[in-house]
Amino acid sequence: MAGPTTAQRGARQAQGSSAARPPHGGPSGGRFRLPGRGVLILSLVLAVMLTAGGIWVLYGSSWLRVERVEPSGTQVLTPDEVLAAAAVPVGAPLISVDTDAIEDRLRRKLPRIDSVEVIRSWPHGIGLKVTERKPVLLIEKGTKFVEVDDESVRFATVAKAPEGVPLLELASGRSPSLRRFGADRLLSEAVQVMGDLPESVARDTLAVQAGSYDSITLKLAGDRTVVWGSAEQGAAKARTLKALMKAAPEAGRFNVSAPTAPAASGS
Repeated sequence: MAGPTTAQRGARQAQGSSAARPPHGGPSGGRFRLPGRGVLILSLVLAVMLTAGGIWVLYGSSWLRVERVEPSGTQVLTPDEVLAAAAVPVGAPLISVDTDAIEDRLRRKLPRIDSVEVIRSWPHGIGLKVTERKPVLLIEKGTKFVEVDDESVRFATVAKAPEGVPLLELASGRSPSLRRFGADRLLSEAVQVMGDLPESVARDTLAVQAGSYDSITLKLAGDRTVVWGSAEQGAAKARTLKALMKAAPEAGRFNVSAPTAPAASGS
């Protein structure tokens, strides 16, 4: 039998050469591929380095530390009083400042503060945004005055009465009404009446007399009085009083204890 021809031998050599050639992209293909496990390890190392760097910047470096504390919103209080009560740790990392603890300290040490917001002001500041309580009534206490806000909170004692704030005159200590309802209840009723008054009447109110739960009387400028009764139906009484004063501007006594049957008298 005749052997393979020259062409057949060439074809076989070509097939052998093709089978021995490494696949494209292999070790001899000129490209390098990092195994999947290597990529994962590299990612973890980078994440750890970034996290450690971030923690150092926030807690260990001198870049983000408290350098200034700025109070705002004070009216009666002074900024120095707020700073002293807040006791913000200057020099501490800004991220570590306990804002809730600062708010608690301010409200506890300065009862005049109604609310406060402690704000981080990056990169170096702390802001103390204060809202003070405002007195709506005063209670005379010896030669001083106790300020009461619109929530019936006694929040400060002052030597001088603030201008434009009415004096509360409670029933005497021997009054059956005071023993029955208590000073706090009568105070709360008087505060509610002040909140219901028309603005023009509230400005003219010099004193609120709370003889009992249903016997509240207002003393106004110009030697006028308003018999209010109880604190109930406050909105209706306010509307009636406003109309009554307009209809009888020369009257000296107004009675709106029964808002559906008001009365005005005197001059």
